[in-house]
Order: sequence, then structure tokens, then C-alpha cells
Amino acid sequence: MTQTLDFPQGLITSIHGPAFALEGDDIDTDRIIPARFLKCVSFEALGAQAFADDRQELEGRHPFDLPAHQEAKILVVNDNFGCGSSREHAPQALMRWGIRALVGVSFAEIFYGNCLALGIPCAKAAKDEVRALQMAVGKDPAAAWTLNLETLNCSNGEESWPVYLDPGPLEMFRSGRWDATGQLLARDAELRSTMNRLPYINGF
Repeated sequence: MTQTLDFPQGLITSIHGPAFALEGDDIDTDRIIPARFLKCVSFEALGAQAFADDRQELEGRHPFDLPAHQEAKILVVNDNFGCGSSREHAPQALMRWGIRALVGVSFAEIFYGNCLALGIPCAKAAKDEVRALQMAVGKDPAAAWTLNLETLNCSNGEESWPVYLDPGPLEMFRSGRWDATGQLLARDAELRSTMNRLPYINGF
């Protein structure tokens, strides 16, 4: 099941919604989206295939299949999440399933960058903090959580866990500069003015 899509855009200062945990270190991109789904000509259908093999093996007991998790926006993972290949299909699949932010101990560098390009913050926390957060989100799957990029914490209104984002990506989320397409559209008049002055476009 995938959620109604509301793609990130503009400034991102917080992500609000239910959360759930996906436990395990070194979860690679081939598990997130198996290689056979890379043949797609668009990313539209990838949400339904997120963790396809793991979900098939667990026969409905995978965290992405549990009814209580179907509206979740925040995924709490462990160490070295998104390792393996550089396929951008992995964060695309998570986003199209409905995930809007991740919290974990660490993330593979290319996966982290691909998430940034989609407006998906990958917040980091100490191993013990992540384990405690995973236990907390598991107690009440319907509880509302907020990952706040201004105060740098993840909270359910009663308890709060500190998180960290690298300064560069953090500034990009807070300013909206992560959204390259949005920046181009916002400066459409300037771009067209520049194009009109280019001799190789206008034939002079």
C-alpha cells in the first residue's frame, strides 16, 4: 500500500506524522528496491515495490505491510542505511511509499545525497538514542511525531530525542535550496532574459 503523494517542495523546517522503526544495520539499496524494478521508465510505481523481497518473505508481517504503519511519514532506522549501489530508485521508492524523513545512526553517502535531492532529511542520532526512539515509536504507531529541523529534535510532544544534520544539507532544507527545480522555476524571468541574450539561441 502506498500513501497519497504530497511531494516535498520549498523550505523544509519540520516533518510531522506517525513514525515506525525498521530495525537492522547495513540495509542496502537492493533490499530497499530490488534490481528488477530498475527497468521502470518512471518512478511512479516504485512505492508499492519498496522492500518487495523482504515483504514477500515475511508474508505481511514486514513493517511496511502492517496496517498501523500505512500513514507513517518518519522512518527510524539503524546504522549504514542505504549502503550498496548508488541507485536513486531507493529514496524514490521510500518517498513514493510515503516516507518524508529518516532518523538513523548513519547513512550511506550517496543514498544521503539522493535523499537530499528529493527533500527527504536524513537525521542522525547516537546508537543508543536511535534504539530508544525505535522503542518509543513502536509503543503507539498512531502517535504524531515531529522531526524539527529548527530545534534539531524528534518529539512526540511528551518525549524528545536530539538529532543532527550536517550543516550544509541542513541549511539547504531550511532555505529551500535543496529544490533545484523549484529554484529554476522561481527564476524563470531571469533565465528567459539570459536566453534571449544568447547569440547561439537567437541567431545573431
